[in-house]
Amino acid sequence: MPVLVIVGVVAVIGLMWAGIYNSLIQVRTWAEQSFSQIDVQLQRRNDLIPNLVETVKGYAKHESSTLEEVTKARQQLLSLPADASPEQINQMSNLLSSALSRLLAVAESYPELKANQNFLDLQGNLTDTEDKIAKARQLYNSSIGQYNTQVQLFPKNIVAGVHGFAVKPYLEAPAEAREVPKVSF
Repeated sequence: MPVLVIVGVVAVIGLMWAGIYNSLIQVRTWAEQSFSQIDVQLQRRNDLIPNLVETVKGYAKHESSTLEEVTKARQQLLSLPADASPEQINQMSNLLSSALSRLLAVAESYPELKANQNFLDLQGNLTDTEDKIAKARQLYNSSIGQYNTQVQLFPKNIVAGVHGFAVKPYLEAPAEAREVPKVSF
């Protein structure tokens, strides 16, 4: 009889362990999947950039440093290794976003360019893509929050520790994004 009780307790603990492990796998997979949404949008942006740069080149020939900056930032993002961390990808993506915003600011100086339908379409698509990247980052941080919570809760933290589940960092905005913008009239 005591053997059956011990076997029953071990079975219950084993089932609980498996359930906890599976729930940790689910939240980790959700976090990884949500990061892949960022990748999809980054690829979309990377595909739009050459067309945007070529369109601007035709109008803003003396703005080559800004165009080169965008091209260089895009290439750095594309050159990241396949196993680059979300933080590394986010950092390179932020550099590209910064260069793109400078490019779009330069475009404001060229009325003919601002009236060009191809440029307007590309600018609209790029703005839409930047919004989607921001939403994907929010989703990623939310899923990381859920994952980190599960990894730290008792008794899941025991199972997480044994199986190598560790807290993951959130994606953060660059420091300059936190500064209050200066507005003057």
